[in-house]
Order: sequence, then structure tokens, then C-alpha cells
Amino acid sequence: MATPIKLADPAENEFLASLESRSKQPNPFLRALALRPDALKSFIPFYAALMGAGSVDRRTKAMLYLATSYANQCAFCIAANLPGARKAGLTDDELHRLENWKDDGFTPAERAAIRYARELTRTAHAQTAREEMFQHYTHEQMVEITLVVAMANFTNRFNNGLEILP
Repeated sequence: MATPIKLADPAENEFLASLESRSKQPNPFLRALALRPDALKSFIPFYAALMGAGSVDRRTKAMLYLATSYANQCAFCIAANLPGARKAGLTDDELHRLENWKDDGFTPAERAAIRYARELTRTAHAQTAREEMFQHYTHEQMVEITLVVAMANFTNRFNNGLEILP
């Protein structure tokens, strides 16, 4: 059996305690990241900058975060992002299709973005899907979408590597 990663105690980390007091529940991802306090302090505003308001709508960002998390089979990120995806307007049917790698029912732009997220996750290049993306998205949106997919891959690998579960 694998040794579980030690998690930081919010009683010993004021910043972590303040984050958890806002969410009203323990967060093992943040508790693990808090073992490097400066990384946690830098991560929060960076994540907010990527996932907050921008040139790409919240629904698309949530959809791509989940498409990436399903591709990586990251149970923690899937569980953590499902409520926000529903709030952003993704239906249970659309969520089920993302989970099962089905693109039907999404708009052509959404399908292109889903394919891009999956290919970037699998190959780290996404040359095939990237060309299709330029038919639907501006260069600014491409950068934003790539950052969202990269963030999802970062958190997926962090959680899967350390076996952080929901």
C-alpha cells in the first residue's frame, strides 16, 4: 500500500485556514500544496486569473477543465469541478458525454475545444486540433484555453501523483 502524503494542518497555516474557512470544508489539494506555503500563496491568484473572467466564457472553461480531468482520470479534480460546471450551465447529459468521450450535442466551437484539450493532454502538442481551433477562437482565446487545459493538467497530475482523492 502506498504511503499517503502528509497534509498541512490549517491550525499551523493561517493562509490555508482562511481559504478553508471560506469554503467551509477541508480541501486535501490545498492542504498538500500548503506544504510549500509560497506555492499555495502563488497558486490561488494564478488559478483565479485563469478560471475567472476573461475572453472565454465560464461554461467553456469548466467544460475543458472536466474534459482534461476525465482524460487524466483525476477523481479529485472531477469531483471538485462538477458543481461549478453545473453552475456554469453544463447539463447532466453534457457532463455524461464529456465523461464518455462523446462530442455530439456540443457546438462546433465546443467540439473543437474539447478535441484540443484532449489532444493537448495526450500528446502535449495538439497540432491537429490546434488548426481547427483557429476557425472558432481568437489568438487571445487560444492562449486562455491553453492555460485552462494546462492548469487542469497541473492539478490532475499533482492530485494523481500524490493520490489525493475527494
